[in-house]
Amino acid sequence: QVQIVESGGGLVQPGGSLRLSCTSSEFTLDYYAIGWFRQAPGKEHELVSCVTARSGKTTYADSVKARFTISRDNAKNTVDLQMHDLKPEDTAVYTCVVRDSPLDSACPMDIAGNYRGQGTQVTVSS
Repeated sequence: QVQIVESGGGLVQPGGSLRLSCTSSEFTLDYYAIGWFRQAPGKEHELVSCVTARSGKTTYADSVKARFTISRDNAKNTVDLQMHDLKPEDTAVYTCVVRDSPLDSACPMDIAGNYRGQGTQVTVSS
């Protein structure tokens, strides 16, 4: 079974920072497009950020631009999401999604049909 694992979530005060990390025991993540999705209670999944395969182009949701940064650490086989200036509305379960095939370099636009981790909870509260 494909294993994708997220880490780094937790409780942080507004204005604080967290760094999420996604890794896999099965895939060399550098070959795949990777997306970070989040789901807040009562809401749909939202694509927060992603990085394409090969070109490494990054994209961000408008709500997180200039606050979040996605990056690859190929030595560690991780894709990280650095989050700064966190707000209560960033509270959600964050899920790493790995594109179903290395042949398609585009970002995953949905969780369905791709590989995913179990998610990590981020709670922003004072």
